[in-house]
Amino acid sequence: MNENEKTVEKVILVGTDTYDALDELRELADTAGAETVATLVQHIERPSVSTYLGSGKLEELAAYIESTEATGIICDDELTPAQMSNLERILDTKIMDRTMLILDIFAQHAITSEGKIQVELAQLQYRLTRLTGKGRAMSRLGGGIGTRGPGEKKLEQDRRVIRTRVSQLKRELADIVSHRELTRKKREGNSVPVFAIVGYTNVGKSTLLNRLTGSEVLAENKLFATLDTTTRSLELEGKQQALLTDTVGFIRKLPHNLVDAFRSTLEEARYADYIIHVVDSSSENAEEDMRVVYETLDMLGIEGKKVLTVFNKIDKIGGEDTASDEKVRGLKDSRSYMTVKISAKTGDGIDDLLNAITTMIREDRRRLERMFSYSEMSAVSEIRDGGLLITEDYRDDGIYIEADVPIRLYNKYIGQSFGN
Repeated sequence: MNENEKTVEKVILVGTDTYDALDELRELADTAGAETVATLVQHIERPSVSTYLGSGKLEELAAYIESTEATGIICDDELTPAQMSNLERILDTKIMDRTMLILDIFAQHAITSEGKIQVELAQLQYRLTRLTGKGRAMSRLGGGIGTRGPGEKKLEQDRRVIRTRVSQLKRELADIVSHRELTRKKREGNSVPVFAIVGYTNVGKSTLLNRLTGSEVLAENKLFATLDTTTRSLELEGKQQALLTDTVGFIRKLPHNLVDAFRSTLEEARYADYIIHVVDSSSENAEEDMRVVYETLDMLGIEGKKVLTVFNKIDKIGGEDTASDEKVRGLKDSRSYMTVKISAKTGDGIDDLLNAITTMIREDRRRLERMFSYSEMSAVSEIRDGGLLITEDYRDDGIYIEADVPIRLYNKYIGQSFGN
């Protein structure tokens, strides 16, 4: 076999919920490069503490492994060390869980130094609790899902060495976070509004960012195509500038250690002025996906921000009005302030989206009308950059400015004679 050819892992997906729940796991497996050859679901109130599945289902699963020649099992939950060890012993095959699968995808897709640090940190923290007695299991891995990233050698080191590495990674990540904090403060000082684009994974966030800003952020029809936060500038009417920040997609059952490791990236949404919540209007699970996004935002402590809900992919639903305002507003925990329907792929509805963004900004601004002397060009420039410029009239005695500006700029530049 050619050295460049990759051996495709043949996996069986296992869950204790419904077949619908395994649809996402199948997508995750596909993104990781595995071939799903079978699925098995046991409808039980809670997984077995020792073996995840009951004895009957374990026998059924063993038969599946033999008939499909599967090389591994992927469970739709995070397994305890005991569950993983027992399943490996009983089934005599490679056992992976949801967290291991997601970490593997992250390891493949991390590009920036921050992304790579976050991935390694999450992997080491996950595997630190699984080192004891893993000699047999490690020899079984042999490459593929669960072995990318820090690699086997790090897993064979003792806990002390790995903890030292974890501490080092946390320090490196803290330095990056400090730098981002400085960038955020600079943005705040410039009064440029920031919109965080959030949504379930694979709903078209990166495609939307590319459409609005002319950037070339990677956009693929796969889960977690992009991991690293990307910020681009958007020019609105009146040469008003806004910043759009694309964030990593959310999924169901996002492991807590992943939330912790990627908190610095996810918190871009926390520090944004507004939230753009992108929804795949063609998805049958659109409402459930929206709930997952709300729950993740709550987990990050993000509340009290205006949310613009963008129903994307209307080009895929034909005449069906699945992306209705009534649907989103009918959700018990909906927090949408405004809704629009678009296709980031074709450009339909983009003007409506831009108008909605402009409206949200304008509603949080005050009208500034003032004459500035030519010696105050820096003030004019700040208003031009941080406000929605309506009039900029150069006269003999100065520059007459009419603009909708943030309250901070209004208070800074309004003369006493203009009152409140």
